[in-house]
Amino acid sequence: MMAAPANLKGKSVKGSDNHGDHSHGAGLLAKVKHALMPHAHDHSEKIQSADESSKEGIRTAWIGLAGMMFTAVAQIFIVALSGSIALLADTIHNAGHAATTIPLILAFRLGRRQPNKRFSYGYRRAEDLVGLFIGLIIAASVVVIFYEAIDALINPRDITNLVWVFIAGVVGFIGNEIVAVYRIRTGRRINSAALIAEGQHARTDGLSSIGVVIGVVGVWLGFEQADAIMGFLIGLLVLGILIASMRPVVLRMLDGVEDGVIERLTTAAASIPGVKAVDQVRARWAGHRMECDVSVQIAPDLSVLEAHTVAEEVQHALLHATPNMDGAVVHLHPAAAEEELQKLHELSGHHANQKAREAYLARKSGRD
Repeated sequence: MMAAPANLKGKSVKGSDNHGDHSHGAGLLAKVKHALMPHAHDHSEKIQSADESSKEGIRTAWIGLAGMMFTAVAQIFIVALSGSIALLADTIHNAGHAATTIPLILAFRLGRRQPNKRFSYGYRRAEDLVGLFIGLIIAASVVVIFYEAIDALINPRDITNLVWVFIAGVVGFIGNEIVAVYRIRTGRRINSAALIAEGQHARTDGLSSIGVVIGVVGVWLGFEQADAIMGFLIGLLVLGILIASMRPVVLRMLDGVEDGVIERLTTAAASIPGVKAVDQVRARWAGHRMECDVSVQIAPDLSVLEAHTVAEEVQHALLHATPNMDGAVVHLHPAAAEEELQKLHELSGHHANQKAREAYLARKSGRD
């Protein structure tokens, strides 16, 4: 018996504020790691519908884009005046970041479209694809940054208007950090790995602006190559955060989930009266929404109506176990010994593995 998938569209109910087993540790180093390393919490502040979370993601992306474009335009003007390589690297990164925001907005909008016969699960995977695209754009910016920095080391360039470059670096850090905090908080709230990556990208822009400031100070102190060296270090920093940002994106593309999710879903299903055992639990992300399917054992003497009630309660528990759960499919079968369970599933089970197929064919041959 199957319980049809349910969704929470149009609903918003309170969820747990507990963040599961996720721990950041204590001390300054742990706080810095928490700020720089992109990740998503297992629980959000509240359970949102897919439509609500998508709208929030779109609004955050637009506001962040406005802030990034303002910063990039200001820096382009100062680059033309100063000739700073480190500032050029920072500007290229800012412009590349702005270029990745539009596809993310489109992905959020596409994910709100209803499923159809061709895309029966909907279009939310577009968000994951954009996450990979963001990675490619950042990787391209890294190549340009390294090229410009190495060229500046080999062919030193005169830097003028150091005061303006210094000011631009400070302003760039403040503006980018505001955008980063805003995007990361929203990304964690709606559990969007792509939006979190965009926020971390903005944070990298802010840190690279600090690199510009340090480079300017070095030039003031008489170290002419400080600006070019900081441009190279900025490239290394961007490369490191690129790798870290892509980990959750790739995890979701491969249908992976964070630690503790399966255990939490298993506990939720097992807690329902009438469930004798939980045999299988699977879950995966589609964009910033999650779906799962479970297989549970129930008493064999239950009526169809009673069994359906159990399935409905299991489904409801699963939808509340993880705030971003958008749908759950529940498979019911009567509680029995392992050998009996194999016989109950022999028609479909023999497709799953060779041993089950051989046992099925042997029994079928005996009946014939």
